[in-house]
Amino acid sequence: MSTSTKFRGGALAPFDWTNLSWLPMLAPTIRVEDYLDGDRYVVRAELPGIDPAKDVRITRTGDTLRLDVVRRESHTDKVHSEFHYGSFSRLIPLPGGVKEETIAARYADGILEITATVGLTEPTAREIPITVEPAVKVEPPVKAEHAGRR
Repeated sequence: MSTSTKFRGGALAPFDWTNLSWLPMLAPTIRVEDYLDGDRYVVRAELPGIDPAKDVRITRTGDTLRLDVVRRESHTDKVHSEFHYGSFSRLIPLPGGVKEETIAARYADGILEITATVGLTEPTAREIPITVEPAVKVEPPVKAEHAGRR
């Protein structure tokens, strides 16, 4: 019996993390890690067993990277499999200042690595010119004379 169904000291034991039979209930996802290394932003995704040229698409929309991956099932007689097959997506928020032209990706040993340069925007000072319009001469209003003055 799994420890998740055993009672210890009168209380139900916590999840038995070695028993992964509950995993199929969760939606499969792409596992990633990301970090900043100086001015370089790095995202690493675990994608073993795929052909990156055919099965991976990376797009940037605004401040988000999207990974779309397809893991194709080989047609062999299996006794047991815990692999997840099908289409998977993952959205990864980008830090501010990512330079579009520096985004690059490479795949090796089952790991997809995406890198980008993060440029810090330096505050700059500049003088704002003032456009001077010619003065408009304003005539004082003419006082109307009262017609019935005595």
